[in-house]
Amino acid sequence: MNVRIIDLPKFEDPRGNLSFIEEGNHIPFKMERIYWIYDVPGGQIRGGHAFKEQKEFIVALSGSFDVIVDNGKTKKTFSLNRSFYGLYIGNGIWRQMENFSTNSVAMVLSSTKFSEEDYIRDYSKFLNFKEDDREEFCL
Repeated sequence: MNVRIIDLPKFEDPRGNLSFIEEGNHIPFKMERIYWIYDVPGGQIRGGHAFKEQKEFIVALSGSFDVIVDNGKTKKTFSLNRSFYGLYIGNGIWRQMENFSTNSVAMVLSSTKFSEEDYIRDYSKFLNFKEDDREEFCL
């Protein structure tokens, strides 16, 4: 499946909980880059693009936000609000993040280094890309 929630290990302790991510065990790609999104002003939207090659795993380290994914035919919203699971998004999926709570932090693990050429930022070009791709992506 090209988009799915992946549970992460959670070790509960009265002193504070611990979760972790292991490459090859919890996420289905080799990590090439990690970045985080924070201090998002109320009402702002992040994303609004797809990737030709890049795969991502998004975790809400703090607070909450919604991730809307779109395969060109179907849209689905995932609400991320816990740090012991994340959302895997394969390549060729349009994504948008919104409804950020105060002090939320989104950590994104990426399968590629940054490349502007990998982005599809125009929705009509995304739909053309999906039509040319011919492969069905599941949500």
